[in-house]
Amino acid sequence: MTIAASLAAPQAQSDRIWSTAKRATALFALIFLAACQSVIPKGGQRPSGPPPVESPDPGNVVLSDGDRHRVALLLPVSGADGDVGQSIANATTLALLDTRNTNIRMTTYDTALGVDAAVKKAVADGNKLILGPLRSDDVVAVANVAKPAGVPMISFSNDVGAAGQNVFLLGHLPNQSIDRVVKYAKAQGYTRFGGIVPKSVYGQRALSNLTNSVRGAGGTLVSIQEIDGSAASIDAAARKLTAAGAIDAVLIADNGRVAIATVPALRRAGLNNAKILGTDLWNIDATVASNAGMRGAWFASVSDNMFRQYADKYRARFGKSPSRLSSMGYDSVLLVARVAQDWKVGTRFPVARLTDADGFIGIDGAFRFLGNGMSERALEVQEAQAGKFVTIDPAPRGFTPAK
Repeated sequence: MTIAASLAAPQAQSDRIWSTAKRATALFALIFLAACQSVIPKGGQRPSGPPPVESPDPGNVVLSDGDRHRVALLLPVSGADGDVGQSIANATTLALLDTRNTNIRMTTYDTALGVDAAVKKAVADGNKLILGPLRSDDVVAVANVAKPAGVPMISFSNDVGAAGQNVFLLGHLPNQSIDRVVKYAKAQGYTRFGGIVPKSVYGQRALSNLTNSVRGAGGTLVSIQEIDGSAASIDAAARKLTAAGAIDAVLIADNGRVAIATVPALRRAGLNNAKILGTDLWNIDATVASNAGMRGAWFASVSDNMFRQYADKYRARFGKSPSRLSSMGYDSVLLVARVAQDWKVGTRFPVARLTDADGFIGIDGAFRFLGNGMSERALEVQEAQAGKFVTIDPAPRGFTPAK
């Protein structure tokens, strides 16, 4: 399921490449939508605690451990983040079934019961690859144990500070989302940008990303204001943006709840016609699309086309809707299954295969890992309309050559 697509290639070559990519996409869809014969209890039973929970063998084929690759899934499947973590875990099971994979032994370790204990157990059990963790503040703790043991990680986090040295981030990175929507807005004639960012590490990175993106697009960055999420902070930031000068587009680098509260403040402050921009954080919050004040807002995200089909299949098996983040679990298994075809059981995971310049394809579309451990994704621009997100600028047809 590799996808080869270099924008720098001549057009004839590019067309041939994308013909191959389309066939790969079609093959992915066939695997993804195929009926599964094995039986898994519906509802995605959550483990109540140790010991770790092993995913069943697709097709009820039981292989000895000597015939299977040991892969650890480090997720919070209990506690405050349990619903999201269990949804990702369910997605990995679904992917194993859909691919009919029998040579991967996937074991779930509940990080909510203690991340240090979870990773130490995972390494002691002989796992050669770690998928997870989910929370950014757990990545370093896991890496501190996994790296000395020579066990690479594919994390669901987007904490760019933790990437590198065999730590790969499958999480959606905000800098790419910001850059994509800013460039699109500039191409539509918006030239003077303002920003609202939270007072956090994420906010500081978003501030830097927005600054670089606006400059790179040839626009003018008028002002960026920080908020703490309170109504008073939002109102003050909106007034400061208005006082800074003419602004025709404002990017709100925060979640959907904060964005919904911020837009009315911007309008009250006089930015009545400013285009509202956002990040892919909005794609996991349905209230953004249903809120009247957010209609017409733009943000960049992965495509939802394949996710809708996946969600239907997930509901049929587990009796509930999947978390939007669960697609990363499904895609991580597709990636591992692809690499496992040439991975000798008992040996170290072939990390070099992860940085294939052609990339891979999954529910969230085309993606690839760079040498620095960060992922690159083909993003589309979506618009919030009445109760739904609509694609207004499709994802690009491929990747530029990796630097």
